[in-house]
Amino acid sequence: MGVRRYRVMGRVQGVGFRYFVWRAADEIGVDGWVRNRADGTVEALARGTNHELDQFQRRLEEGPRFSRVASVSVTEEPDEELRRGFEIRRDGL
Repeated sequence: MGVRRYRVMGRVQGVGFRYFVWRAADEIGVDGWVRNRADGTVEALARGTNHELDQFQRRLEEGPRFSRVASVSVTEEPDEELRRGFEIRRDGL
């Protein structure tokens, strides 16, 4: 199990991106959260196996129908206490 933080850049707000991520996380089985950031990016933190996290990243790179993902940056994070399941959080900084 690992934890990764994702920062998604491009046309990713106002296109249903967070709900797309929430559904993808549920299908894949990762725990964590997603939120819009004030700079126009979307940030997600996810915990799962390497295989699950790789699948999750591929879904982020894909995005929902009306999005346009320019890039996804990924950083490994220390294993955080995350609730089971996946949530959409209020917009962050």
